[in-house]
Amino acid sequence: MSVYSVGILTLSDKGARGEREDTSGAMLQELFGGLDEYRVVRYLLIPDDQERIAATLTQWVDVEGIDLIVTTGGTGVSPKDLTPEATRMVIEREVPGIAEAMRMASLEKTVQAVWSRGVAGIRKQSLIINLPGSEKAARENIEAVLPALAHGLYKLKGGRADCGELV
Repeated sequence: MSVYSVGILTLSDKGARGEREDTSGAMLQELFGGLDEYRVVRYLLIPDDQERIAATLTQWVDVEGIDLIVTTGGTGVSPKDLTPEATRMVIEREVPGIAEAMRMASLEKTVQAVWSRGVAGIRKQSLIINLPGSEKAARENIEAVLPALAHGLYKLKGGRADCGELV
């Protein structure tokens, strides 16, 4: 069984200033830390700054080689919510099915999910997924796609087994 490295990047101006606790980032650390196929190697909380987000994602992929990066925060429609734009600056290929599945799962719980703009995409052999900033929404979103992630990462890393052979 492969073990995939995970980086968790929280985007929050208030969190970066110490005015708000990062419960979504903490939840993601606990969730991935409790799974055998993942190892959390990086966690960072930074302000909602498009250039800094893009630079961090690039560093984590190009220099540190992190397999899976999940961002939390900045996926809504307020003026500072630019995580999807920063992610699109660095990815080479989008994986729309991940974002679609997360939004579909959220829509089962709240109509407000229509406002989520999170994206998922690939840079080199790393997968980047944008999650909402609230702990509840981040959990619902990641749980919607978590069963598919290890398989996708395996294939992204060059795994040659046929998809039907993997569970």
